[in-house]
Amino acid sequence: MFLIYCPYCEEHREEEEFHPKGQAHIARPADPEACSDEEWGDYLFFRDNPRGIHHELWVHAVGCRKFFNITRNTVSYEILETYRMGEQPRFTAEYPEGKPAEKKSAAAKEVAQQEGVKA
Repeated sequence: MFLIYCPYCEEHREEEEFHPKGQAHIARPADPEACSDEEWGDYLFFRDNPRGIHHELWVHAVGCRKFFNITRNTVSYEILETYRMGEQPRFTAEYPEGKPAEKKSAAAKEVAQQEGVKA
């Protein structure tokens, strides 16, 4: 059994409370009326099915009822992260260990020190 972390409820809950809804980050065509039948069919029916890191859309059906994204390894079933709608994943095929933390420039560090903020 999975324990899934809901980024909205901010707690781990049993997987029975959640329902998968397919691949995450699917962009709807900007002008559906101008799409060809082939383009519209691709949008509606064709999804990636990678071996490894995959981003999925889930809903906390029994809890807060909000949609969120999960980054999951399809080989090991390991859930690498959960994140709210509109946020970007840390773990991707390019960064399987997670994106490196953004480094602050020397100028940004200096400004932070002047303002008394820890850089």
